[in-house]
Amino acid sequence: MKTPVMKPSAWSLLPSEWKPLCKELGLPAFRAEQIVTGLYQNFAQSWEEITTLPAGLRATLAERFALAPLATVHIQESPDGVRKLLLACEDGERIETVLIPSKERVTQCISTQVGCAFGCAFCASGAAGCVRDLTAGEIVAEVMAACQLLRPAPPAGFVPPDTRSLLPRPSNIVVMGMGEPFSNYDNVLRALRIINDQKGISIGARRITLSTCGVVPGIQRLAEEGIQFELSVSLHAPNDALRDRLMPVNKRWPIATLMETCRAYNEKTGRVVTFEYTLVKGLNDQPKHAAELIQLLRHTPCKVNLIPLSPVEGFEGERPDQSACLAFLDALLKAKINTTMRQSRGKDVDAACGQLRLRKMATV
Repeated sequence: MKTPVMKPSAWSLLPSEWKPLCKELGLPAFRAEQIVTGLYQNFAQSWEEITTLPAGLRATLAERFALAPLATVHIQESPDGVRKLLLACEDGERIETVLIPSKERVTQCISTQVGCAFGCAFCASGAAGCVRDLTAGEIVAEVMAACQLLRPAPPAGFVPPDTRSLLPRPSNIVVMGMGEPFSNYDNVLRALRIINDQKGISIGARRITLSTCGVVPGIQRLAEEGIQFELSVSLHAPNDALRDRLMPVNKRWPIATLMETCRAYNEKTGRVVTFEYTLVKGLNDQPKHAAELIQLLRHTPCKVNLIPLSPVEGFEGERPDQSACLAFLDALLKAKINTTMRQSRGKDVDAACGQLRLRKMATV
């Protein structure tokens, strides 16, 4: 999958990479600190805004690196406070990111590709296929767009100081938006390192969750990174026959291979894998499915996140009754499998990933 040929984004560089770049330009090391501060503490949206830099240097940087936020095309807001943003990339492609507030935190769900190639049955992201990978700079720009949205409006008559206050930011990042992260591995990991860097956006590694539909080589690579990101795997079925129907990726990496890889990941990293399991009425929510899932997971250190289905155009499955969901949850808990039920949020903002993009594409 090719990414577009564009001027590199300033947000695609790790904070540590600015110092050697400044040296290459014959500049003192403190200029690198000024650039990083301008990008991630003062939230500059153009090089002209970093006034601590000489005008000539700003012009030089503008020639080499783009510094422009993704354009916010549309915002949908649910009564429960969830906001879904439709963002336009430089080449006109559109992606989604979602902000989910709670009393203690703001979680941002970010995308890694324009569309998705994996075609999971109840995911709207893959309905139009995968157009391209996002660059590292575009992925970071999603978070910067959220930071701008979270920034409080100044009171009337407020005169800003010479330097802006520390930028408000999401407290948690989940890489569960459009696209399969491990199909765009290098760009995603670079972006997450920038998001995690203390001099970058500075979100702790354990507050960043990578989600995959089950791309085994990606899980294996992540195990070798030596960074404590959380790993979430979309499972959705307890056996190959059913998972083949719901998730075509299973035909390439079946459940036995996936589980072996997840156990090896746990042994290598000491991190517990979370398995996402979407409950679909009459399809995978019956007591026999719970029993199969218990048998499948009983030797794997893990958590299970049960998700009652959100309606998706093109998928005829239905959300189970609350009683069925609770019975499934109870069965796993009684088997001593660490299990939670995800609270439905954002039902009024095209909750399933990719739906807002598809809806807006249809109206263009």
